[in-house]
Amino acid sequence: MRKVMLPHGEEVPALGLGTWRMGERADQHGREVAALRTALDLGYRLIDTAEMYGEGGAERVIGEALAGALRTGAVAREALFLVSKVYPHHADAQGVQAACERSLQRLGVDSLDLYLLHWRGGVPLAETVAGFERLQQRGLIRRWGVSNFDGDDLAELALLPGGAACSANQVYYSLSQRGVEFDVAPWQRARGMPLIAYSPIDQGALAAHPSLRVLAERHGAQPAQIALAWLFARPGTIAIPKAVREAHLRENLAAADLVLAADELAMLDRLFPPPQRKQPLAIL
Repeated sequence: MRKVMLPHGEEVPALGLGTWRMGERADQHGREVAALRTALDLGYRLIDTAEMYGEGGAERVIGEALAGALRTGAVAREALFLVSKVYPHHADAQGVQAACERSLQRLGVDSLDLYLLHWRGGVPLAETVAGFERLQQRGLIRRWGVSNFDGDDLAELALLPGGAACSANQVYYSLSQRGVEFDVAPWQRARGMPLIAYSPIDQGALAAHPSLRVLAERHGAQPAQIALAWLFARPGTIAIPKAVREAHLRENLAAADLVLAADELAMLDRLFPPPQRKQPLAIL
């Protein structure tokens, strides 16, 4: 598995498992728990979630899958990198404490490896940072970061006391949504701060792209794997596609080993041109 380095020197997998839209339907609970167990058995070690996903439902699904895997010894807690996110309206100095505790209870773990502010809300950033620092002091989180932050937001955060400790920014980033390459990605790269790409296959749309299919045939791969391989070629980028079917879990893992040639990357630039000017941050 490819690795990406956090600002403090820790290496984490370049491929994780997203869980958006999990935990929303009771009739899918068993299937989703089984998918998480399969992912862990296949070697996934980075799992991304949020208190917003299914209003805690996704965290419960992960918690049930983790409990079984940890109990049987299929995976050790220290081998996992767990990410969750706090709602903006829970992100004041005290509210973030309670929100994190609830997430930990649902996940069935003692601490998070990375805790993100899901998007910027009305709570002053300085207060959220203070809350994150308190969580670190209590041992409930190891690192903290942000999500859906544009360039101006990151610059403002960096000037706050403690703001430079931000470890990652999670944004919508894919072949079709390259706006962050103009300013956000370079800013983060200069500071050694990874960019976590959510919806890297455009919620499945890129898996049916005819031009990607042509390129995929050269590699004996699937179009979605080409979209992921392109992201893995971007420095300091972590991709967190959601997958429930075992075939898709395996395909995404295999994409981490897929290397695109320079002419193929140039072809993708022609199909999906990089930004030439500042663009609004893409958000789902």
